Amino acid sequence: MNATGPTWWAPRAWLPGGWADRVLLQADASGHWSAITPGVATPPPGAQRLAGPVLPGLVDAHSHAFQRAFAGLAERREQQADDFWGWRDRMYQVALRITPAQLQAIAAQLYIELLRGGYTQVCDFHYLQHDEQGRPYADDPLAMSWALAEGAGSAGIGLTVLPVLYERAGFAQPSLRPDQRRFATTAESVWQACQRIAAAGRPLVDAGLALHSLRAAAPESIHRLRALAADFSGPLHIHVAEQTAEVDDCLAATGQRPIEWLAAQDLLDGRWQLVHATHTVPAEIDAVAASGAGAVICPSTEANLGDGLADLPGWLAAGVKLTLGSDSHVTRDWREELRLLEYGQRLARRQRNVSAAPTQGQPATAERLWQRMQAGSGAAAGFSHWGLQPGARADLLVIDEADDALRGLPPTHLLDALVFSSPTTAWRDVMVAGRWVLQAGRHAQAEAVAQRFEEVMVQLWGQAAA
Repeated sequence: MNATGPTWWAPRAWLPGGWADRVLLQADASGHWSAITPGVATPPPGAQRLAGPVLPGLVDAHSHAFQRAFAGLAERREQQADDFWGWRDRMYQVALRITPAQLQAIAAQLYIELLRGGYTQVCDFHYLQHDEQGRPYADDPLAMSWALAEGAGSAGIGLTVLPVLYERAGFAQPSLRPDQRRFATTAESVWQACQRIAAAGRPLVDAGLALHSLRAAAPESIHRLRALAADFSGPLHIHVAEQTAEVDDCLAATGQRPIEWLAAQDLLDGRWQLVHATHTVPAEIDAVAASGAGAVICPSTEANLGDGLADLPGWLAAGVKLTLGSDSHVTRDWREELRLLEYGQRLARRQRNVSAAPTQGQPATAERLWQRMQAGSGAAAGFSHWGLQPGARADLLVIDEADDALRGLPPTHLLDALVFSSPTTAWRDVMVAGRWVLQAGRHAQAEAVAQRFEEVMVQLWGQAAA
């Protein structure tokens, strides 16, 4: 076998159809897979033998990078009750203080942590746009976007920046609140930001579009953005049906539920990603399936905020494209997200292995969930190919079989143990675009990035957290 690019040989690898043995992986000069060949008995000359079984990386389809600075600081209750809306008001206090330099440091730390958690691409739902007074940055209105890109460059992770349309505080409020002043955008400004980010040509940085929510964007602005992006092939993300109050407000304002409204307006297509989609009815799930849109579930954030449980069996049965998001970053590992996703269903239904489908030949819960999240990853980030297949970016995770959670297990149960036998260690090695970013569990920039992150946290929280 003649190799024309860097090659690696794995004892086992998860290909689009499932596990395969003795797999040769070859990348081209652009950092994409050029050939994936199972059944190669031994590594050919020049091929690097990988130290364990291999999985493709996963897309983290929903991130607010700046909220990493708030993780762990909203877990006290001084009032009679606490909910999403109280958390949101406290989170705004952080949003009003962060500078571009601080955001770069926070993002770099977060993105290294996401690599350790098995994500090789992150979609940042980016609404923290302006300076502390709510004015566009004089030197460059995209200063905060470039801070994210610099953070991603330090970490070596792929990044899809999603500038967010955000123009009002609620269905009955025509403008933003004072503490939302840094978020203000229009359909035109969001479209221009997307074009500028894409045209910059930064390595591993792509751009999409986002609408904060139906409550935060007027119908005419949503349709205006859709018209501007009529020929745009990238992803469009939106928070939707995360809270029951949001559903109730949408019903009062429009006479329809949020996803019902999107479908009735003929907005949904294969570019759309519905983030959270927690409170749905079967007809809405059917409408999403018919449109080709996807859903992004964020289990740890939805649990942390008390949002509720998505109809996971409904989404799975309908064949909707699914992905995971780490959102507020209280958890930064997809194994923990999948575990919580399934355990929430078990607790609610008092059943086990809710996500398995033995009648469809998928009796393994972790494998079915993993396969579905992999299948939805490319569209969420704006890629036509994802995973260990030709044409996809050359990303992979090398499993550390010396992990105590995996010792002695039969290979057929490897994914089961990765998800449901915790805690598991960080990945042994992580590759992004054909380049190692973690080796033997270590990141070359980790210490310097962590030191800068600690300095920023002291700047933000020199006094007691709000």
